[in-house]
Amino acid sequence: MGGAATPEITIDIRLPPGGPLSGMAADVRAGLTKPFKELSPRYFYDRRGSELFERITELPEYYPTQAERAILERHARQICAAAGGPATLIELGSGSAAKTRLLLDALRDADCLGAYAPVDISEEITRSTADAIAGEYGVAVHGLVCDYERDLERIPLGGPRMIGFLGGTIGNFEPAQRASFLARVANLLGPDDRFLLGTDLIKEPATIEAAYNDSAGVTAEFNRNVLAVLNRELGADFDPEAFEHVAFWDAENLWVDIRLRSLARQVVSISALDMLVAFDRGEEMRTEISTKFARDGLAGIYAEAGLEMAGWWTDPDGLFALSLARAV
Repeated sequence: MGGAATPEITIDIRLPPGGPLSGMAADVRAGLTKPFKELSPRYFYDRRGSELFERITELPEYYPTQAERAILERHARQICAAAGGPATLIELGSGSAAKTRLLLDALRDADCLGAYAPVDISEEITRSTADAIAGEYGVAVHGLVCDYERDLERIPLGGPRMIGFLGGTIGNFEPAQRASFLARVANLLGPDDRFLLGTDLIKEPATIEAAYNDSAGVTAEFNRNVLAVLNRELGADFDPEAFEHVAFWDAENLWVDIRLRSLARQVVSISALDMLVAFDRGEEMRTEISTKFARDGLAGIYAEAGLEMAGWWTDPDGLFALSLARAV
């Protein structure tokens, strides 16, 4: 007697020749030669950065992760039904797919789950997630190791699909970058495909700011870790302790502005770029933004990108939202 067939696992690696950090030198040079210096948040997530972010998601002040999980626990079946019972769930920035299992459970219970496609920059995490999901759910897994922002058009075809982008990561995109990304998503969606987006919502500034200035100092350590990444990858000599973490609510732009502030006049050498970077005492360098949204505002952003809101769910406290969109 034969046992159940082993689910098929396919992993496509679509990284540039230099690997996930291949664009770092150009990005860092561009960011540190601007009148107001900035670094791309894409370089936060080395192994240490990823571990620190996992700790952040468990902090009492950091509400987005718990709020998004609460939505999925209450509404995953409704979300899947509103999406028309997709056969394939594609997840951008999948990581370990911890919360995603709530969606996979709902799809399996609705007897429509055929495949899962995790998309992540880390080959190690993608392989681990693929093996786990294939074993737990008995479905085909098509993993894609790439920079999902740069390689969005490489995601697997065949539908009907639901493309999930959870965690509020869309808030880290600058407005023009966000508009381009959502327009590309719209171009990928067939008539039966849907896009599921996690967004943090506008609320009182004290709650927002506390989430990025936790009392344990984990977010500060996470922010400064990007300097350790530059030291290792580009031969820089940043002293992370010579910078302090700064995060504040910008009501005009509707985002949290996250920066590193130099505690002294200093000059940093970046040997791989043959570059010296001077910082004044008190000078700030942006490392990330985290935009917050309202339902009407997001509907307008969708419309400009060629998308139409087809569903909206929040946690009981109205802190976070999951929205479903289709191509117009």
